[in-house]
Amino acid sequence: MEDDKNRRRQGRNLAPQEQREHDIAEYENQITYSPRYNDDIFEYRHVCLPKQIARWVTPDRLMTETEWRSLGVKQSHGWVHYMIHKPEPHILLFRREKDYQIKYPNGTGPINGGVGGLVG
Repeated sequence: MEDDKNRRRQGRNLAPQEQREHDIAEYENQITYSPRYNDDIFEYRHVCLPKQIARWVTPDRLMTETEWRSLGVKQSHGWVHYMIHKPEPHILLFRREKDYQIKYPNGTGPINGGVGGLVG
């Protein structure tokens, strides 16, 4: 991390992977999380990424848990990136089975929450 700062101070560009890691480390504290809201089946929330992290999101497909966690998103188990709202790709839409934490106290519920994804 210190090497990254030194390189940036010296005007050198970082390799893409180094830049990604730098952006996430520098801006992950600016990720915002909505309150949870629900219907009869699912619990929902949206996560807003700062533009410096949002640029690393692949806009045309849903992310796996490993992928969204690698961007600095921190949530309890069971959340699934279920939809892309193309006008606002920096806002990640998540859902999980309602009462997931009660039904699966050890976080051992269905891998994808039993839900499919939407792009639109």
